Amino acid sequence: MKIQLSWQGKKYAANLGEPLAIGIPLRDGGQNPNCYFTGPVRFSPVQAPGFTGSIAQGGTVNHFRLSLAPHGNGTHTECYGHITNSGAVIANQVKKYFSVARLITLTPSAVGKDKVIDARAMQKVVLPPGIKALVVRTLPNEPAKQQYNYSGNNPPYFSDQIIEQWVAHGIEHLVTDLPSVDKENDEGKLLAHKAFWQTNGNLRAEATITELAYIDNQIADGLYLLELQVLPVYLDASPSNPILYSLKPT
Repeated sequence: MKIQLSWQGKKYAANLGEPLAIGIPLRDGGQNPNCYFTGPVRFSPVQAPGFTGSIAQGGTVNHFRLSLAPHGNGTHTECYGHITNSGAVIANQVKKYFSVARLITLTPSAVGKDKVIDARAMQKVVLPPGIKALVVRTLPNEPAKQQYNYSGNNPPYFSDQIIEQWVAHGIEHLVTDLPSVDKENDEGKLLAHKAFWQTNGNLRAEATITELAYIDNQIADGLYLLELQVLPVYLDASPSNPILYSLKPT
């Protein structure tokens, strides 16, 4: 299925039959990325007297319970309820599922013992005016990211200054392959999260952050249509499956 859309005074075409999934599939056990000492994802058959939810164990159907923590077990999308006592939930805050997005690839810089994506990473990158979604692939980018245990390993993160720059540009949806936009142990400062949602100013209630995505190297930097697929759950975050569709001028 092909669609046409107008954006910034130009016309583009996208083929919805050629999706580029950048969400990491969830698997049972430890074959998922993990951060913040969350523990593994668990799939377990529902058990009741006279019933087992596993055909392999003699049941008539498969009926499994899924146990996970969205922030620590894989690709997830979060709202400002993640860092506030507002009670905001992702089911209420994601109201637009499609956005024109720019995919960029950035390399962290060494800052002491940390690796930080700051203004230096954007020196050769120009964001088009009017862009509302930004997808950030970080280097090095290896398939092992899909199963990496980030807990206790001080992974790269974003400076709050670069987040402020993107907010000023109008970015409302940020997708990254990092486990968090903030430093793993920052003593609760959460500078990048707070800068993105502007919790100390004009709150950006419908803005979202998606973390622990995986953008294959074969997906070139450029302009895409982003579909943000989330579960309508009453939590601050949901497991998610962001999809990219190539945009071509017509």
